[in-house]
Amino acid sequence: MEHGTEWMSWRTATERALYGPQGFYRRPEGPAGHFRTSVHASPKYAAAVARLLRETDAALGHPAELALVDVGAGRGELLTGVLAALGPETAGRLRPYAVELAERPAGTDPRIVWTDRVPDGVSGLLFANEWLDNVPLDLAERGEDGRLRYQEVTALGERRTGAEVSGADAAWAAEWWPEGESVELGGPRDAAWAGAVGALERGLAVAVDYAHTRDARPYGETLTGFRAGREVRPVPDGSCDLTAHVAIDAVAVRGVHSLWTTQREALRALGVHGTRPPLALASTDPVAYLRALGGAGEGAELTDPSGLGAFHWLAQAVRMPVPESLAGLPGWQTLTP
Repeated sequence: MEHGTEWMSWRTATERALYGPQGFYRRPEGPAGHFRTSVHASPKYAAAVARLLRETDAALGHPAELALVDVGAGRGELLTGVLAALGPETAGRLRPYAVELAERPAGTDPRIVWTDRVPDGVSGLLFANEWLDNVPLDLAERGEDGRLRYQEVTALGERRTGAEVSGADAAWAAEWWPEGESVELGGPRDAAWAGAVGALERGLAVAVDYAHTRDARPYGETLTGFRAGREVRPVPDGSCDLTAHVAIDAVAVRGVHSLWTTQREALRALGVHGTRPPLALASTDPVAYLRALGGAGEGAELTDPSGLGAFHWLAQAVRMPVPESLAGLPGWQTLTP
């Protein structure tokens, strides 16, 4: 990636560093070469998404074509896992879409449609796992006078204070992040999610990410970098991931039946848990016991409240009933405009 002393907004710098011609997300090793998501942690995650897809299918009345749209698909790992978990009765009607800017990897299942944009007018499940945290945004800092000013950066990671925040960014900050020394201006993420949800004719849209709500906004910035499994200083030179937590309540599309909950609660509702098998099974069927014990360990990792289980899930039902498993979770509401 380019190096230099050109001053840019964080949004521009992040766009170049992550998605430019030599950007981080175009590297051949893919995201899995640098960090481990729930998708990589266990096939139980794909199995849970497959169950949610089947319930979405039922709530939609089993349409002739059922879409599964994976936004920010990486190298297609989630779609591959879901296809493996589905029975032939659903897989035969399924149209899986991988929405990703990187090129289609060799050996990708030929059933998967590889595209750089969310398909329009489909019915089914749209699933975005750790996508919104990588949608570029601008950073601002609050001065001693209380005013917000944009932060500018070079590809080397040098920072300086720029112009005062104004217009739509100022309005967003006033509504969604009125306090704190740093503000991550989430308008671009709101627009990206609204575009994704708006592309559904009918279906369920789910965003999964590290996130926060207005009653628990961080005081300082959450922007960080990741490289080769380690957290590093966020430098927009293309050598590392750049991620910032999501203001999930701001992202949620108004006028849509919505729920936000933790990954722990969502996955438990979908049958993923970390319960150890009964010890007696070790005597009667040692192989089954070891298999169940390994599965329990994977389930425990996915639902760990101090780890992956702390992710937020935002689920929005578009012109369809709420799927059976998620319908039992508290907190569903229709968000008003």
